Amino acid sequence: MRILSWNIQWGRGADGRVDLARTIATLRAAGPVDVICLQEVASNFPGLPGGGREDGPAVLAGAFPGFEMVYGAALDVPDGEGGRARFGNMLLSRLPVGQVFRHLLPYPADPTVPGMPRVCVEAVVGAPWGGLRVLTTHLEYYSAPQRAAQVAALCALQEEAAGHARVLPVGKESNPTFAARPRPAAALVCGDFNCEPDSAEYRRMLQPLGGGTPSWHDAWKLLHPHNAHSPTVGLHGAEWPDRAYCCDFAFVTEDIAARVRSLHVLADTPASDHQPIVLELDDEPSL
Repeated sequence: MRILSWNIQWGRGADGRVDLARTIATLRAAGPVDVICLQEVASNFPGLPGGGREDGPAVLAGAFPGFEMVYGAALDVPDGEGGRARFGNMLLSRLPVGQVFRHLLPYPADPTVPGMPRVCVEAVVGAPWGGLRVLTTHLEYYSAPQRAAQVAALCALQEEAAGHARVLPVGKESNPTFAARPRPAAALVCGDFNCEPDSAEYRRMLQPLGGGTPSWHDAWKLLHPHNAHSPTVGLHGAEWPDRAYCCDFAFVTEDIAARVRSLHVLADTPASDHQPIVLELDDEPSL
């Protein structure tokens, strides 16, 4: 099973041009994937540098007709012309999609810096071995308190899902909105976390969770425990950042940690200010 995660910067490359055709070509060049997780996907959003109010979700979904699309807007605001402008995260799945959740993450007031709401998109997909929750998110850049609250929320979401997975679902046949639907504890969360390895937020993601909940593990460190993370930003001369480092991660729960086969940063493409990462999971856990 292959999962690609990428902050596409609404299709804007390191050269400052928005070109969703280039974004799509880069995705296709990555080879066959089962799930695509994208951040900074804009729809009809005026004023974005280089942008022309492209409908990113529609264009990207149209380029992958065999995939089911799930979009979650963190920002949903008037566009100034009677319509709506949206900005958020997107998931495309070739695998069957069950329940879908769009979690607005905490956004505590922080008057010292700019900020914007953030979202985590979650979908239960039919992995080759069973149900798997795939989550994609994009955490706050400027505000450390907001980013810390968002990491804590991702840990709380994992505890919540594990709690549901431990109990026998009770449905109500006369009302389908109360039907029992699976939500497994096994999960992966990927995206732009806007923090570096060994930051306080990164360490918080890795803390053990209570009540027998499968905790988060950094897939890179499972594979390369003694190696620094490969950089995911700062490689192709974009206006940001001024150095190369890693802020795009894939975390997996410990119950699927033995399935992690590889994690690659696709370092060659200048189609965004971030690099795509590709996580591969084995159908059978390694010993």
